[in-house]
Amino acid sequence: QVQLVESGGGLVQPGGSLRLSCAASTNTFFAMGWYRRAPGKQRELVAFITNGGSTNYADSVKGRFTISRDNAKNTVYLQMNSLKPEDTAVYYCNAPRGPFGLGHDRAYWGQGTQVTVSS
Repeated sequence: QVQLVESGGGLVQPGGSLRLSCAASTNTFFAMGWYRRAPGKQRELVAFITNGGSTNYADSVKGRFTISRDNAKNTVYLQMNSLKPEDTAVYYCNAPRGPFGLGHDRAYWGQGTQVTVSS
């Protein structure tokens, strides 16, 4: 059974930084991503990265967040800088599962980590 384990969430003041980590139990994914769900809102893509290093970001985080991966450690990171209160959400690590691509409900998901941006 594939597992995705996130860590690194917490409480931070506006303008601060956090780094999220997602450790996968396998390194066979061609892409991995980070999603988030804010209270009362739908889940949304934050960023994804392919095993070749190509990246894609939501417009709301471009220039502030950076996704990276360490294939030797089977780990994906999300460096979040210049955090804003609207970044407050539960952040989920995601990987494709067979025919189910990134973002699909039946793909692999981590348990989620809470990020709260507040003064």
